[in-house]
Amino acid sequence: MIIADALQQFYKENNFAKDGGESEGTFNLKFKLFTLKLPNSQFRKEVVHIHDIQHILYNCDTTWKGEAFIAGWEISTNLWKHFPIGFMSLWAMGFSLLNYPKEVYKGYKAGRKVTGIIDLQLNKQQLLALSVKELKEKIQKKNTAKMGVIQFTGFIFWAFISIIVFLFPISLTPLLLLF
Repeated sequence: MIIADALQQFYKENNFAKDGGESEGTFNLKFKLFTLKLPNSQFRKEVVHIHDIQHILYNCDTTWKGEAFIAGWEISTNLWKHFPIGFMSLWAMGFSLLNYPKEVYKGYKAGRKVTGIIDLQLNKQQLLALSVKELKEKIQKKNTAKMGVIQFTGFIFWAFISIIVFLFPISLTPLLLLF
């Protein structure tokens, strides 16, 4: 199956728009008790298909458990280099560590074995024309170190940074209430 078809199936199964919401002005961030409606910025529109392809490659659902795996995967594949989308991944990793730490760690470990899709430097049409199998082969790294002390220290570093990124907006709340 080619990526374009797999994406359409993924969007249909998850009740998303045919383009994954790329053309919409807002997107929803769902939590247990509420949903945030956020602006769908241009940088998000340009990469949302890549994020969704990651869900397909690792058979992750769109619950926070699935998002936890993907957030860990994105950070370990150096998505953080691509600001501002990397900032969103760090925020998601921080939130996910508080809810699904094992999934974040599993995603981080899986991401160490591959090159991030965004770093393949393929345009959207080239990416969508690949088969799922071809993409998996294309991102696979030849040599990777197992999760030893150094790699685990890297995970702890990113976990710490992601918690700071997650908590920063919350820490501003008391200041906003004063004004």
